[in-house]
Amino acid sequence: MAYAAVFSALADPTRRHIFEALRERPKSVGELAKEQPVSRPAVSQHLRVLEAAKLVSVEPRGNRRLYLIKCDGLDDLRQYLESFWSDALSAYGAEIARRMKKKQKARSHDK
Repeated sequence: MAYAAVFSALADPTRRHIFEALRERPKSVGELAKEQPVSRPAVSQHLRVLEAAKLVSVEPRGNRRLYLIKCDGLDDLRQYLESFWSDALSAYGAEIARRMKKKQKARSHDK
C-alpha cells in the first residue's frame, strides 16, 4: 500500500508546494525554505516525508544536497488509480454485454 504514503504526503499543502517547486529543477533545502512560509528545519522534515513516500530523492553535489522529484511514488499511485479504471471498464463492459443480451432476447421473443 505504498500509494497510501503518497496520498498522505501530498495531503499537506506545504509538501505539495515543495513537490511542485521541484518540478522546475533540483533545489537545496535552503532554496526551498526561501519559497515557503515555514522554517528551514520544517522544510527538511517535509522533505523527509516526501522522500519516505518515494516522491523525492536527494543527490549530493559538492557540499550541498539537492532534492529532486523521484517518480517511484507517482508510479505506485498511478498503478493504484489504474486498478480502479480497469475495474470500472470491466464493469462497464459487463453491463453493456448484459444489456445487449437482454435486447437480443426481447427481439427474439417479438418474432
